[in-house]
Order: sequence, then C-alpha cells, then structure tokens
Amino acid sequence: MVSTAAPRVGVLALQGDVREHVRVLTDLGAEVTAVRRPAELAAIDGLVLPGGESSVIDKLSRAFGMREPVRDAIAAGMPVYGTCAGLILLADRITDGIAGQQTFGGLDVTVRRNAFGSQVDSFEVDLDVPALGEPPVHAVFIRAPLVEETGDGVERLAVLEDGRIVAVRQGALLGTSFHPEMTGEHRFHALFLDMVRDRGR
Repeated sequence: MVSTAAPRVGVLALQGDVREHVRVLTDLGAEVTAVRRPAELAAIDGLVLPGGESSVIDKLSRAFGMREPVRDAIAAGMPVYGTCAGLILLADRITDGIAGQQTFGGLDVTVRRNAFGSQVDSFEVDLDVPALGEPPVHAVFIRAPLVEETGDGVERLAVLEDGRIVAVRQGALLGTSFHPEMTGEHRFHALFLDMVRDRGR
C-alpha cells in the first residue's frame, strides 16, 4: 500500500536562501523542517542544501556538529537536493575551493565555484530539461558553480548551449547550479519530493 502522508523533508538552515525553499516545498504539500541539529536531520526523509556561501555553510556545519550526520545520511541513501552552493556541498571534488574547504560529498562530480564570475555577472536563461518535459526551465544563475566533470553514474539533466553542465542527478542526489526557488519554478522540487516518496515505498 502506498503511503499518502506528506513527505517529511528539511532544509539545512545554517545560512542561505532557506525561506524560499521552505515556501516552495510547503506549497507542494511537504511537511518541512528547518534543520540545524542532528536530531532534526534524523526526523526527516529528504534534505535540501540551499544556495548561499558554500564555504560558510561548510564551516557552520562543522560548528553545529552537522557535517558527519549529513555525510552519513547521504551515504545511507537519503534523497538530497542541492542548489547553487548546495550543489558545491554535494560534490565530491571542488577545483577552486578556499583553503580547508570541505564538502559533504556523495555526488561524483567536479565543480568549479563562482564559475560565471561575481554577483554582477548573474544572468538568466531558458533551459531544456528533458526529465521535466515542457516548457523550458527559466534558470537564474547568481555567482553560480559549474559541473566540469561527471562520473559514470551521473545523469546530465541540463546543459547550456555551449555544453556546460548545470543540472545533474545521481541516484538519490540532485543538484542544480541555478535557483529554481527564486523564479516560481517548482518542477525540480517536485522531482526531489518524488525521489523522497520513491525511497519510502
């Protein structure tokens, strides 16, 4: 029998655009928790890593005792969706991290931070994402990272016209360079919630 209960998901609430993700996930019918402590992580079935500053979230995750619990949850198969800085935090490798910067890892990709430049170099573009169907995804890139290399098990969900990779999926992990939560684009979050439901079956 398939459960009809609302998916229990969390947004890592150490820094970044937490409220925007909470709003989208709530609008999609999820039961959403702002996650700052290991006990809160243990009570959910899926986690969003928001945009923000990846090096700051990394440091705060260690200060709050969250680094190892999040790594363990990823290793145990918890569905996780990372946007922008969250994608960096999911990556196994960063090409231009600051000294001592660490990630949670789990996603077999190499990511370049701030690949598109500074805040003034932010841009918007419509992306074809076959996994989401029509219409195209209107994507906003703000100091965005770029996926430079992917491992064999990584699905490339979206690329720019020049072939650069900006959305990926590997098993229970989903990552986008851009911010769907800021444009009213809910399909990536809906896909994430489907991944959470699928794991619970």
